[in-house]
Amino acid sequence: MSFVRFLARPMLASSFVLAGVDKLKNADDTAAQLSPLLRRASESLPFPADERLLARLIGGTQVGAGLCFALGKSARMAAAVLAVISALNAFVEWRSADISSKEGRQSRRNQLLKNMTLTGGVLLASVDTAGKPSLAWRAEHLAADARKGAGHLAADARKTTGKQLKRADKAVRKAVDHAAGA
Repeated sequence: MSFVRFLARPMLASSFVLAGVDKLKNADDTAAQLSPLLRRASESLPFPADERLLARLIGGTQVGAGLCFALGKSARMAAAVLAVISALNAFVEWRSADISSKEGRQSRRNQLLKNMTLTGGVLLASVDTAGKPSLAWRAEHLAADARKGAGHLAADARKTTGKQLKRADKAVRKAVDHAAGA
């Protein structure tokens, strides 16, 4: 891991871990923020949505993904999870912000910009392969190598089969000549 990644991942993850811990501690406040969104979503869900449980689930997921990202364990997957959570947070906080005053509107805008910046950061991190080829690249090259290997095997098989046919033809002619001479 490069020195920059070694420093940057924990720095970026710290915001998510602290926000997740805050969501776990203040599940009621988070549930109140999620309430308008869940009311609409609960109509399409086959089960009742418990806002407090969902707030804790989001907080726990945020802490877990943040820690995984900071430690570099499944960092790309953790960053993708954090991007989804960050986008959800941006939407929920934007909708629930107080906009009755100029300061409230300014705070809402600053909070939205902060959330969008964090979302962009973890989106970039979710595609960072740390200098190693991605799984898609490896699979594509593995398939190309397999096709090339299969082509070589087929050519070798044709060559070997051709040699065997020539030997068999020669043996048959020799046997026919020997039978005709006897």
